Amino acid sequence: MELDVDGRAVRLSNPDKVYFPARGITKREVAEYYLAVAPGVLRALRDRPTTLQRFPDGIDGEWFYQKRAPKNLPDWLPTARIAFPSGRTADEICPSEAAAVLWAVNLGCLTFHPWPVRRTDTEHPDELRIDLDPQPGTDFRDAVRVAHELRELLDSYGLRGWPKTSGGRGLHVYVPVEPRWTFTDGRHAVIALGRELERRLPGKVTTAWWKEERGERIFVDYNQMARDRTIAAAYSLRARPEATASTPLRWEELDEATPTDFDIRTVPARYAELGDVHADMEQHAFSLEPLLELAEQQARDHGVGDLPYPPDHPKMPGEPARVQPSRARKA
Repeated sequence: MELDVDGRAVRLSNPDKVYFPARGITKREVAEYYLAVAPGVLRALRDRPTTLQRFPDGIDGEWFYQKRAPKNLPDWLPTARIAFPSGRTADEICPSEAAAVLWAVNLGCLTFHPWPVRRTDTEHPDELRIDLDPQPGTDFRDAVRVAHELRELLDSYGLRGWPKTSGGRGLHVYVPVEPRWTFTDGRHAVIALGRELERRLPGKVTTAWWKEERGERIFVDYNQMARDRTIAAAYSLRARPEATASTPLRWEELDEATPTDFDIRTVPARYAELGDVHADMEQHAFSLEPLLELAEQQARDHGVGDLPYPPDHPKMPGEPARVQPSRARKA
């Protein structure tokens, strides 16, 4: 079948293929979902290098991440060259119109993973992304409690955050920032926030990279701000049996929200009623200086430094030993 997306024709092959077997949701319904929330998801993706998480045979089949733009890329879909931690580069798609979203859906893309940069400047993030990840023994409600404390913390530094569900058990909070600082600076800013949350909520929050040290706490995943780490975009569907979506929320909604409330069949109605509740985020751009000053203060007062990077990153200056603590003790 052919879709009309703002005047551009986009082909949708095999529209009756089942993508979510538990609910009988087809590729056609996935396309209809993204059409219904097109302005919102485009706001989250516009001009950002974007990795596609593709499920050509539905969520029960094999899937993969596509970072490089395919050879059959339409001439109207722009790309940007990004550099991986290894030093290698790739040209990734940068959606600039809603048709790009539906073009990717036709390839079996369910979840969009944009970089926190724009294609005009791929070295300086314009979003600080804070991932509140519940560990075993904790849940979404625990993440909500930490998110409220994070909101107060951001406010105390003159910053503002926009929360959304992850589509799973966690929460994401975005802070738009001026594109003046590096990925390393953004990562240090999130580490500083995480450490301050640990201080304010002892026993409830952790920045421990090693799972064996986290305990039943909410992990502030600071490495989501490392280069080549991405978070599911707003309105992205997730590969879960319930077909949940990573959904933007207003702060006052958090206490009543449940992740499974927001899925492929409920979010379009919510969007039709409320629109994109994060639409005003792009009207703001905050300075990272207060958080970088906090990081320096923490280093002076408590002697803390950097934390481990993901395993595929080269060793970074000031990074501690990248060895699991239990193995280090045995050694």
